[in-house]
Amino acid sequence: MNDIVIGAEDRVALVTGAARGLGAAIGRSLAEAGHPVVLADVLEGVEALAATLNAAGHRARALRLDVADEGAIGRLPETLGPWWAALGVLVNNAGISPKVEGRKRLVEEIPTEEWRRVMEVNLTGPFLLCRAAIPVLKRRGWGRVVMMTSQAAHVPSSITGAYYGASKAGLMGFARNLAVELGSFGITVNSVAPGRIRTDMVAGAAPGMNEAFLARIPLGRLGEPAEVGAVVRFLASDEAAYLTGTTIDVGGGSYMP
Repeated sequence: MNDIVIGAEDRVALVTGAARGLGAAIGRSLAEAGHPVVLADVLEGVEALAATLNAAGHRARALRLDVADEGAIGRLPETLGPWWAALGVLVNNAGISPKVEGRKRLVEEIPTEEWRRVMEVNLTGPFLLCRAAIPVLKRRGWGRVVMMTSQAAHVPSSITGAYYGASKAGLMGFARNLAVELGSFGITVNSVAPGRIRTDMVAGAAPGMNEAFLARIPLGRLGEPAEVGAVVRFLASDEAAYLTGTTIDVGGGSYMP
């Protein structure tokens, strides 16, 4: 399936951090909506997910990619060929949130290199990908960029460190600025801010953390990855054409601005 020529009307969706959790759910949701999907990650798992989607009759390919590797981003036109030329949807989902025994580091405990790596993956990576993708989307006169941020961008978190919240707040601000720059080209840029969603990352929290968080969720449960995928699928559609520069919170009511 990876040697197909993408038709002019196809809109390839590139999803980063797609090996598991939210990224995998988003990739599956977009594939089910008819998009050819490129599943990008540094982790194992993207190949298996691509194979599963192809076996189900969708169009998918796996790509091992470190979003903080500027050289690798620059080679995407060559690496993806016609899939890159047909790019229509970019979902910047890759992100890291380091923990120590399931708990966040306090600011005074954060090593400088760990701070830098979080910023490189969570914020610089989306910048590099957007910068590379903009010319393609402009040529097509249509595009959807979705930034996967977090409710930690809105309020301090007892679970994620300050560098995670700072990077996600920066991503939200980046999205708003980009929305202004690209609106006249038929390209929308929006953010999705999940709350506590049932993923491996959430499951790795220290004992009692998720239970304490549940008390602040009006719907009384953790979210499911597919529910986030459905929101991204909508933002990638023609029905969301008049929505840009906004943030959709998917947290069961745990954050209400």
